[in-house]
Amino acid sequence: MSKIKIISLYLLGILLILAGINHFIMAEEVYLKIMPPYLGWHKELVFLSGLIEIGLGVLLLVPQYRKIAAWGVILLLIAVFPANIYLAQTNGAVLGVSPLVAWGRIPLQVLFLFWAWWFTKDEKENKSSAKSQTKTRKRR
Repeated sequence: MSKIKIISLYLLGILLILAGINHFIMAEEVYLKIMPPYLGWHKELVFLSGLIEIGLGVLLLVPQYRKIAAWGVILLLIAVFPANIYLAQTNGAVLGVSPLVAWGRIPLQVLFLFWAWWFTKDEKENKSSAKSQTKTRKRR
């Protein structure tokens, strides 16, 4: 694994762990406010998503669980997407942030999806894919 990918992996894992912890620290101030009204069990969902985020952040750093953890991160990001959409729909009013911040979270979430997806691939898969692309280019 390249140094950039290793650094990126640890950065993502640490960010997930810290974000998960933040669900417990800032639940009232942030996370409960952006829960869409149509969902029930707001506090439970905030705490559950925080626990899952911490767990996936840790598992991402364990090589034998990395791939499944990355897929878990992708699923988690999809699951919490309605909160970001709700924040954007209110133009940030529910959280007291600017519309730019509220709407900016959506592309940021997509970026995190692709970041996690990067770790769903084994290095062997990446190398064999690169080799097959090189062979294809040489044939042309």
